Amino acid sequence: MASLLPADDLLGWASSVSGEVVREVSGRTTRRLRLQGKTYYLKLHTGIGWREIAKNWLSLKAPILGARNEFLACRLLQQQAIAAPEVVAFAESSDPPWSRKSFVLMAALEDMEDLETVSLRWARTPPSGLELRTLTMQVADVARRLHGAGVAHRDFYICHLLRRQQDPQAPLAVLDLHRALLFAHLPERWRLRDLAALLFSTLELPIGQRTWLRFIRAYTGQPLRQTFQQQPEFWRGVFQRARRLQSKAHRKGLVPGGG
Repeated sequence: MASLLPADDLLGWASSVSGEVVREVSGRTTRRLRLQGKTYYLKLHTGIGWREIAKNWLSLKAPILGARNEFLACRLLQQQAIAAPEVVAFAESSDPPWSRKSFVLMAALEDMEDLETVSLRWARTPPSGLELRTLTMQVADVARRLHGAGVAHRDFYICHLLRRQQDPQAPLAVLDLHRALLFAHLPERWRLRDLAALLFSTLELPIGQRTWLRFIRAYTGQPLRQTFQQQPEFWRGVFQRARRLQSKAHRKGLVPGGG
């Protein structure tokens, strides 16, 4: 990769390289591009402005200032043997936080599909008991290892978990880590938020409460009775936050049943 990119002006290259725009929001553009026959995703951050930073802090949210979050998170997950996009290039300017430019270039995760896409087929062809149990254990495994590594994903929905199409038994991969936060030990509130987001993204699926209880048992590694005796408020908080997210999504018409 070093032979393909201009080492003296990586940010200039990232700003001008052509590719298919797959997502564009304020201050961030994601492009799909091909280099020497391989597919990559380029996330270019151009600064969010001081007003957006102030708005985030006033809302008690950590602002996303550039590509460094994703770069560090992907590198840490690879060190922990958790499947994630491989970062092949990263650069950032020395501008102030509100106007800082940065990018991360990641190799595409080939031959994989996200679990939301998988679940959309269940309306026509419900999953077998074995498939559902396998997926539940895979999701619990990647969630436990992600949180054990001190990573708060902050967008931990099933659409950001990928399954290998040719090997459905393989561990899942984690995608879209631009909002991730890294800790030496993950605070409980971030663990709760991630798990609530995960539960929210499955509430409209025909899988039943037993599946979620199986997930909790696998995620904690202990019997359900012990889990709920030791952390009743935590798991009550997970369920309550997931329901609030569902109600909010329904009001906005973002999930089935929202009108």
